[in-house]
Amino acid sequence: MSTATLTGLRDYLYGTMSANDMIWLVEELTSYIRRESELKPYTTEELDARIDKSERDAAQGRFRTHEEVFANIKDEEMLEAV
Repeated sequence: MSTATLTGLRDYLYGTMSANDMIWLVEELTSYIRRESELKPYTTEELDARIDKSERDAAQGRFRTHEEVFANIKDEEMLEAV
């Protein structure tokens, strides 16, 4: 959904719901998000497949050093500060 659509929905709800109803809705949405975003454990097969892929990537030179990762994070933080 676009920001404009969500903003319109928010404004509509502000005009039609009581404060208690809005609090209830926030609590329901928060509960839904928590249920949907719970981490599910990987199976042994999934872990093995991820390790195998990582080993193949490293052997083919497809990786970043920790210096590159930290430099990228620092660059992103500097952009957000602007």
